[in-house]
Amino acid sequence: MIRVGIIGGIGSGKSFIAKLFGCPVFNADNEVKYIYKSDKLCFNKLKKKLPNFIKNFPIKKKELALAISANKKNLKLISSIVHPLVRKRMKKFIIKHKKQKMIVLDIPLLIENKLNKKKDTLIFIQSKNSNVLARLKKRPNFNEKLIRSLKENQVMLSRKRKLAKYVINNNFSIKIMKKRVKLVKNKILNEGNSSRY
Repeated sequence: MIRVGIIGGIGSGKSFIAKLFGCPVFNADNEVKYIYKSDKLCFNKLKKKLPNFIKNFPIKKKELALAISANKKNLKLISSIVHPLVRKRMKKFIIKHKKQKMIVLDIPLLIENKLNKKKDTLIFIQSKNSNVLARLKKRPNFNEKLIRSLKENQVMLSRKRKLAKYVINNNFSIKIMKKRVKLVKNKILNEGNSSRY
């Protein structure tokens, strides 16, 4: 099985590109949403650590955003509780799809949390600042202070770019992006096949 890791800055369009691969995608943001909505144990742990912010179950993103805005250290605290749960769900996902030719890992902190393996094919998504800002403003919890905290938590983009085997420029129409992703996908599959012999 080929593991493709999608990396890049916040708002670069990683999830959009991940979907275009047409393979099973592990979307960490969706997993986190699911955990906030359904994991009572996670709620109890967060409530114990952040009683001034976390009030009722299910966990609300607004309350977490307030906690992070109040103190940067709270982001690390939240991550220490949530990330092990995401890691567990990722392991289950990989086992479930082990017979697939390719899976895509759409995890914003893939590198930072050391969730990638040496053999993973990393793809860096590049996007113009104006496009990034336009995407971020569409998000329901758009908050510049929070976005800054999350950006600081991501490994320097230039370092991420160096780690990637491919760079996809996400500044074009859906039609063009579909073609570009298809080309990269075929290259990766061909490499995977040739390395077996």
